[in-house]
Amino acid sequence: MQYASTRGHTAAQNFSEILLGGLAPDGGLYLPEEYPQVTDEELNAWRHLSYADLAFSVLSKFATDIPAADLKAITDKTYTAEVYRNARAGDDAAKITPLRTLESGHQRTLLLQALSNGPTLAFKDMAMQLLGNLFEYTLAKNKAELNIFGATSGDTGSAAEYAMRGKQGIRVFMLSPHKKMSAFQTAQMFSLQDPNIFNIAVDGVFDDCQDMVKAVSNDLEYKQRQKIGTVNSINWARVVAQVVYYFRGYLSATISNQQRVSFTVPSGNFGNICAGHIARMMGLPIAKLVVATNENDVLDEFFRTGIYRVRKSAETWHTTSPSMDISKASNFERFIFDLLDGNAARVKALFHKVETEGGFDLSGKPGSDGNEFQKIAQFGFVSGKSVHADRLQTIRAVEKNYGITVDTHTADGIKVAFEQIEPGIPMIVLETALPAKFNETIKEALGRDAERPAGFENIESLPQRFEVMTTDIVKMKSFIAAKTGL
Repeated sequence: MQYASTRGHTAAQNFSEILLGGLAPDGGLYLPEEYPQVTDEELNAWRHLSYADLAFSVLSKFATDIPAADLKAITDKTYTAEVYRNARAGDDAAKITPLRTLESGHQRTLLLQALSNGPTLAFKDMAMQLLGNLFEYTLAKNKAELNIFGATSGDTGSAAEYAMRGKQGIRVFMLSPHKKMSAFQTAQMFSLQDPNIFNIAVDGVFDDCQDMVKAVSNDLEYKQRQKIGTVNSINWARVVAQVVYYFRGYLSATISNQQRVSFTVPSGNFGNICAGHIARMMGLPIAKLVVATNENDVLDEFFRTGIYRVRKSAETWHTTSPSMDISKASNFERFIFDLLDGNAARVKALFHKVETEGGFDLSGKPGSDGNEFQKIAQFGFVSGKSVHADRLQTIRAVEKNYGITVDTHTADGIKVAFEQIEPGIPMIVLETALPAKFNETIKEALGRDAERPAGFENIESLPQRFEVMTTDIVKMKSFIAAKTGL
């Protein structure tokens, strides 16, 4: 399996070669030269596998350069009931991502796939724990080291730091928007005292942080000298690790490969639902992929109109589902590449237009950049939007009707899922995080604190260690260089 850039860089590489990087040398994102296909026989065989064995089976199609025994050892080490603890009473931790039925019937079946049983109580752990073990394996094999430079709107940072803390040969430099995460999310990151973890609070919004990561990734000389890698969702290994739980969700919700399901995914950076798109391209019987956004609705606007219009920092809302406070979806380019039938030259031109003019238009109207919006339905994509009032109403309704407390992002997903659910096709909503991470809004909605898993009772009172910095990329590079000594 070889990988190439969405923007046409021709030097194909294998999985291990792109694992530690992020952007391709031309600024594009890596995709496999073709998506591996899953047969009917394979799907039947996968129905009875443990999560670790399913992960091995899926990843084997993408990481063909890693010896099978080594890859299996990595997935066995990653996906255990000890790492993904039984965070809610009644869950079978051995299943790792169990489905819970909210409604069941011929007319309307709504399921919730639990993805937040990992160390940081968010779905990001599903991929990040694997990434940490893959990184350690590859670095040890090559006697190398890596400085991870990433950005987070809330959950990626803590998931990365908990996955990488104490790992040999790895340092983590994580940017986050200053004072724009929940108190729990902030404490989860900033309370880490490990010497290989560096938290940097940036005076700006998430998109400013993401732009700095891309700027460093595009400085190839600095990136090579400082041994810079990334764990953001532009990292292919992280996206492909998320493909696994789409297969698990489908296989758990069906008894026959003739059945279809739909998925609703709270989305800001398009990484999570991009994994669903890849699963669908591999042959998983997915009817709809429903993009659920919050007030920062750049993706909803595109899937309704064909116009991709990124917002400036001043136009990005700070909301009560902060992990989706993103107005430039860094993984979106992978889908656009497929939408344009792999035309790398057009992809490069369109995303150059994003940088220079703030967006592009595929609506097909006079003066637009193309008419590919008419093909969106072929890929199963639809979308919807949820705002703060919807969030509160959904949290209350889910608590009242199903006896379950959901976090703010999952509430956005459920609200939009109800708008898109179809008779006879189960709708699976991907859980984003446990409600304890967004206690302020849970308290507003329900008048009480969210339940906290053991070990997180007083996390906000722990000492915090972080640096506050501006968006000055020169100063940021100097800070990294000073800490690495390279």
